[in-house]
Amino acid sequence: MPRPTARVLTLLELLQSGGTRTVAELADRLGVEGRTVRRYVDQLIDLDVPVESVRGRYGGYRLAPGYRLPPLMFSDDEALAVLLGLVAGRRTGLTTAQHTANETASAKIRRVLPRHIARRLDTLLESLAFTEQPGEFDTPDAGVLLTLADAVHHRRPVSIRYTDRDGRRSERTLHAYGIVAHAGRWYVTGEDARIGEDRTFRLDRIADARALPGSFEAPVGPGPAQRVLSAFATAEYRHQVTLRIHGTVEQIRARLPAGIASLEEHDPAAGRDRTTERWLRVELRAERLDWLPPVLASLDRPFVIERPDELRDLVTALADRLASHARQA
Repeated sequence: MPRPTARVLTLLELLQSGGTRTVAELADRLGVEGRTVRRYVDQLIDLDVPVESVRGRYGGYRLAPGYRLPPLMFSDDEALAVLLGLVAGRRTGLTTAQHTANETASAKIRRVLPRHIARRLDTLLESLAFTEQPGEFDTPDAGVLLTLADAVHHRRPVSIRYTDRDGRRSERTLHAYGIVAHAGRWYVTGEDARIGEDRTFRLDRIADARALPGSFEAPVGPGPAQRVLSAFATAEYRHQVTLRIHGTVEQIRARLPAGIASLEEHDPAAGRDRTTERWLRVELRAERLDWLPPVLASLDRPFVIERPDELRDLVTALADRLASHARQA
């Protein structure tokens, strides 16, 4: 069933076609009752659309002479920027006091978009997932983003040219499961068909994406967002860190979220109540260790460093500095 906003826009389109439309005709076209048509007309008037009421036997509603919505001409990049901005605004709560404003703005833009752009953008939005409230994002190439979205939607293989963090370039065939926004960047997650393993790729490192013939089966198990978080938690970095921290899951996750560290029960017999303080094993990987001592200090929970020894030295050095500053004060 069409949503009220879609019906209001359909009403506007019917009125823009010219002439006077009776309430009965409009009700029939919209699939609603006459009083609902009148309510939709009131909404258009509230939006400063000049709808006139015509009395008499052949009366009804019409638009004031000469009124037309101005045409909007969007390129792929412009349309993508506008609609992604609306999605991000809705996700972060950046909306006006009228909660329908985001929805109506999106509907108005979609209404005047060329059909092929609207269809591709709908496919993109269906393919997106968010791990958290997004901030400022690295801007991916619109062509790459739309091609990957089509591949996700239709379960088609896609060829990508990728540059990794060490500057190595490669061409891969990807079975893309989904596109994920996380911590200021866009990622695509899927199976690298050559090696048969799941991989996560940054979109700003993809130079080109090209659809390939064929199809693949949608995977079962975690969704794209959870796959990206798991990939970060298990990625290969210079340092492998293992800790035991005494606290609740919420206390630890407040400083070491799922995108950074994995948690497991140190004592499986202790139960799985997330509000119960207990020893939890924390594992993470990092290129640098200097950021970890302040994080562990801010936890304010007992912890044991199992590895690496270098982290113990950094924690001891931080404790000595804090003690020295306290004595000077």
